Amino acid sequence: MDRPWDVAVVGAGILGLATAREILLRRPSARVLVLEREREIAAHQTSHNSGVVHAGIYYAPGSLKAALCVEGREKLYAYCDEHGIGYEKCGKLIIARDPTEFAALDELERRGLENGVPGLRRLTRSEIAEIEPSADGAAALHSPETGIIDFAAVARFLAAEIQGLGATIQTGVTVSRLDRAGGSTILETSAGPIPATRAVACAGLWSDRLAVASGEPDDVRIVPFRGSYLKLRPHARGFVRGLIYPVPDPSLPFLGVHLTKTSSGDVWLGPTALLAPSRRAYSLRSFDLEDTRSTLSWPGTWRMARKFWRTGLTEMSFAARRRAFVEACAAYVPRLTVDDVEPGPAGIRAQAIARDGRLLDDFAFAETAGALHVRNAPSPAATSSLAIARVIADRLDAL
Repeated sequence: MDRPWDVAVVGAGILGLATAREILLRRPSARVLVLEREREIAAHQTSHNSGVVHAGIYYAPGSLKAALCVEGREKLYAYCDEHGIGYEKCGKLIIARDPTEFAALDELERRGLENGVPGLRRLTRSEIAEIEPSADGAAALHSPETGIIDFAAVARFLAAEIQGLGATIQTGVTVSRLDRAGGSTILETSAGPIPATRAVACAGLWSDRLAVASGEPDDVRIVPFRGSYLKLRPHARGFVRGLIYPVPDPSLPFLGVHLTKTSSGDVWLGPTALLAPSRRAYSLRSFDLEDTRSTLSWPGTWRMARKFWRTGLTEMSFAARRRAFVEACAAYVPRLTVDDVEPGPAGIRAQAIARDGRLLDDFAFAETAGALHVRNAPSPAATSSLAIARVIADRLDAL
């Protein structure tokens, strides 16, 4: 085009689309372009997750995750009500198996209450059975506002809405670099250079490469973790009414193996968390040399592995032995057996790891002249997407 776009958004996952919407709601006359490397929108983390609408229990008070999850959940439910998108507030139980986990459960309750999670309450063993008759535990937290949804469906509604507001979405276009020249941000793409006044990179699994190629410090790398699920066979789906979670390890950004009712009516068990040989490793046969080199050459990968090697062995056991996987879930639903499950789907988590091996556990952004990079947007980014979009638009306005 003869003149630059007002804003270019890199990435048509739920966060990129929500960001484009927020920009257009603020500036209806803005010329907004959304670029997506895949042939379809929402091709990766948006459509390869358990579909849980998180309530905000886990996150440290004062963190972006805590604030934006609570705000985002409310905005997401309101958006779905407005557009007729189906969801279910099926509720979540976080179960302590025995008194040794009570202190951690206390801390989760404290965080949830401080974060303003609505309806959160402590349950006894008998009260657990009232909500999940097949579950067992010494105590639990119940979050009635936690729900399930199809985030890919939400993304499709967002895409249709922003196109109706005048945005252009181009798929099959890879952005390799953002540069600044002559007062414009130049997006170097597979379709040629594209100028924009400002740009936002919501590049997900490829956020690190785009940021570094655009001049950002190489201090954080995306290391892909493959999470695979089992699912209950039809005869066993009634074992789980909503969401059943363990008390998580506070040193890890993963929530542990859990049982999740989905918007499609299935019940998933998992996920595992194993280093993946590709950022597209939805199939076990997937391998990408560049992705593997990126993971293995990163000092943070090895420092993280040395710290969490016991966890890694457990995850490998779950991946290799279905019975071990099922037994971990049966700690919360005792009637569950290996005959009740079958293979389920898989997803890839874009885990940001610092050079020193730290697992980044909060939303993170980086700003340069005319551009903003979303450097880390792990779960609950989908739940929080409409709230994160507000923060991005605020920061973009200040550039």
